[in-house]
Amino acid sequence: MTTRAFEDYGDHAVTVAPAEQTASSRRRILIAGTIGTAIEWYDFFIYGLIAPLVFDQLFFPKFDQLTASIAVFATFAVGFLARPLGGLVFGHFGDRVGRRSVLLSTLLLMGLATMSIGLLPTYASAGVAATIALVVLRFLQGFALGGESTAAILMAIETAPGHRRGFSAAVIQAAGPVGVVLASFAALAISRLPEADLLSWGWRVPFLISAVLVALGVYMRWRIEESATFRNAGESETVPAVEAIRGHWRPILIVFFAEMAQTSYFYLTAIFTISFATRQLGVQKDVITQAVLFANLVGLVAMPLIGAWSDRIGRKRLFLAGVMLAAASMFAFYGVVASRDTLLVTGAVILAAGIIHPLMFSTEGSYFPELFPTRIRFTGVSIGKQLGTVLGGGIAPLVATSLFAQTGSTYAITGYYVALALAAMIALGFAHETSKSRLLG
Repeated sequence: MTTRAFEDYGDHAVTVAPAEQTASSRRRILIAGTIGTAIEWYDFFIYGLIAPLVFDQLFFPKFDQLTASIAVFATFAVGFLARPLGGLVFGHFGDRVGRRSVLLSTLLLMGLATMSIGLLPTYASAGVAATIALVVLRFLQGFALGGESTAAILMAIETAPGHRRGFSAAVIQAAGPVGVVLASFAALAISRLPEADLLSWGWRVPFLISAVLVALGVYMRWRIEESATFRNAGESETVPAVEAIRGHWRPILIVFFAEMAQTSYFYLTAIFTISFATRQLGVQKDVITQAVLFANLVGLVAMPLIGAWSDRIGRKRLFLAGVMLAAASMFAFYGVVASRDTLLVTGAVILAAGIIHPLMFSTEGSYFPELFPTRIRFTGVSIGKQLGTVLGGGIAPLVATSLFAQTGSTYAITGYYVALALAAMIALGFAHETSKSRLLG
C-alpha cells in the first residue's frame, strides 16, 4: 500500500508505510472479514427467521397466539439488548489490544451460543428452564455481535485505500445479507417439512450447521494480520469509553439516531413481517420467507455498488436518501402485504429490504467510523451503533406487535417509524461529509 492512496483526503491522516499493509494482506483481511461476518449474521438471523415460525409452540406453549408472538419477539430483542454491552466490552479491547483478536473471539462465542440453541430441550421436556436457557443463549449471541459488527468494518476501512473505503466497508456490510440469505434458505427448507417433523427435530438443524461455518471462519481469521492503521496510531486511551463520551459525544449521538432509523426499518419490513403476514394476514409461510430471501439476494448485489457510489458522491447524501425513502414507503408497505398477492408481497419486501434499506446500511459502514479518531474509533462507533440498534431494530418487532394489538391498525406502526426517521434526519443535519477526508488519527 502506498502513502499516495491517502494524500488527497483532507486533514488528520494516518499514514501507513508501504511495507506494512500489502495488497495481498488487504485482500485476506477483506475476505476473512466478509466470510466471518456472513457466518455471524447467519447465526444471529437464523433465530429471527425460525423463532416466529415455531418458538411460540416450543418455548411459550402456555400463552395464546398473540401473547406468545410478543414473548418470542421479546426474546428476540434480548439479543439486541446485549449488543451495547458486547460493543462496549469488545470495543475496549479492540481499541486497547487490536481488532484481530476481537474478530476471533466474537466468532467463537457466537458459534457456541448458536449451536447450543440447537441442542436445547423444549418447554415440554424441561419446563421454564428451557425458556430461561433460550434467553441466556440469545443474550450471548447479541453480546458477540456487538463486537463483530464493528470490528470487521474497522479492519476493512483501516486497510483500504482512501478512495475505496466506502466500497470496502460495503463489501463487509453485504456479508449481512449473505448471512440472511443462508439463514433464509435454511428457514425455507425446514418450513416445508411436515409440522410434526418441524417441531420435533427440523428446527434444530439450521442452528447445528453453525459448527461447520464457524470452523471455516476461524481458520480464515487466524491467517490475517492486525490493521496497520491501528498499529501506527500510537498509545491508546486507558479507558476508551470515557474519552469517547467526553470528547466525541456529538458523533455518538449522530450514529445513535441514524442507526435507530436504519435498523428499525429492516426489522419492521423483514423480521416483523414474517410473523405479522403469516399470523395476522394469512400469507403462506413460504411466500414471506421467499420474499425475505429474494430481498437479501438483491441487497447483497446492491450494497457494494452503493458503497462505491458513496466514494464518488458522499456518504451523507445517500444515507439521507435512504431514510426519506424508507419513511415514505411505510405508508404503503403493510397495505401491499395485506393484499396477500404473492407478486405484490414479494415486490414490496424486495423494494424495502433489498433496495431502500441498503442505501442506509451499506453507507454507514464507512460513514460512522470516519467520524471518530483511531484511538477510540471502535468504542465510539460501538456505543452509538449498538444503543441505536437496541432502541431501533431490537425492539421494533415487539413495539409493532404491541401497537397492532392495541390499535388493530398498521398506521400506528407507520407513525412509529416516521418519528424515528425524522429524528435521524435532524441528527444527520449536524453531521459533516467524510468521503473525501482522511481517517482521523
